[in-house]
Amino acid sequence: MTMPEEPYTMVTASTPLHYQHARLLFTQYQQFLGEDLCFQQFEEELNSLATMYAPPAGNLWLAYQGNEPIGCVAIRPKSQGVAEMKRLFVLPQAQGTGLGRQLALASLQFARQAGYQSLVLDTLERLKPALALYTSLGFTPIPAYYHNPLPGVVYLQKTLNTSS
Repeated sequence: MTMPEEPYTMVTASTPLHYQHARLLFTQYQQFLGEDLCFQQFEEELNSLATMYAPPAGNLWLAYQGNEPIGCVAIRPKSQGVAEMKRLFVLPQAQGTGLGRQLALASLQFARQAGYQSLVLDTLERLKPALALYTSLGFTPIPAYYHNPLPGVVYLQKTLNTSS
């Protein structure tokens, strides 16, 4: 893939329009996966983005190319000292540009600054570029931290050094 024609900007979701764009991207993510995410209460999540990923314990970032949303990632508290990265997604036309890495790095920086000791996530083993990204960022395999009925689920964790 080539770089987007114009640079992208990243913002923290904070307006009704941002949350509308996040719902659109989350829905496109589900379509990209081709999986039913009802076991994750996906519809409830779409209707509660502003509270589910609310600062100071969580956050939701959107990437824009001009006025068009092209990517997203979210963080939410999972358990004491542990945050969960959710819905890292970049539209196909922006994949391979480094945008996914920038979104993941923003979530890691936030998790460190918020005082979390570790960041967990799950992905599918068939999503090879995502696995390569997470591995390159220092995520390592862990046992399942919740039940996910999809085939080929990989659970990952990164221990955070809050002083860096």
